[in-house]
Amino acid sequence: MTAGQRFARVVTQLVVRAPFLWRVFRGGMTRQFDRLAPEWDGTRVSRERLAPMLAALDAVPEVRRALDVGTGSGAVARLLTERWPQAEVHGVDVSPGMVDEARRLGHGERYAVGDASALPYEDASFDLLTLNNMIPFFDELARVAAPGGHVAVAYSMGPNTPIWVPPERIRGELERRGFEHVAHFRAGTGVALLARRS
Repeated sequence: MTAGQRFARVVTQLVVRAPFLWRVFRGGMTRQFDRLAPEWDGTRVSRERLAPMLAALDAVPEVRRALDVGTGSGAVARLLTERWPQAEVHGVDVSPGMVDEARRLGHGERYAVGDASALPYEDASFDLLTLNNMIPFFDELARVAAPGGHVAVAYSMGPNTPIWVPPERIRGELERRGFEHVAHFRAGTGVALLARRS
């Protein structure tokens, strides 16, 4: 792992245990992703790396309104638009540089700069939330997920992903907040989990 990847791993481990620590690390993570934004899609996005998310999306029924949390350059948001062309698809990321890239590459999705720990959306706004290689802020996921809505969380390189939370931890945190487990997936080199809001 590079120094930046090690930093992302440490931040993830700390923030999942103590979400209030995100305030300490948000600036550093934002600057890191702003620097990476111009090359992100060309060097880190591929069908292979998206395979776990694609597997989870195959198990999701019709979607009307979706949010890709930590959208980066918008790769997953664009997948959602491909899959459900009639859906209203949003992407949010703390990095202005990444949001600029997502807008440049987008196909009609709505992108916003915003913090996943305090999402700029109303309660119960979305029937699908996606997180690809992203730190989950579980209280916010529960707040913006509509009843019956789904959350798909994927890590493209499994435990080798710099931002990594074990699926068992994700499942437990989501279940404590009113989600029921739907399925685990292994695809390509990664894993994904799908849960449904009760």
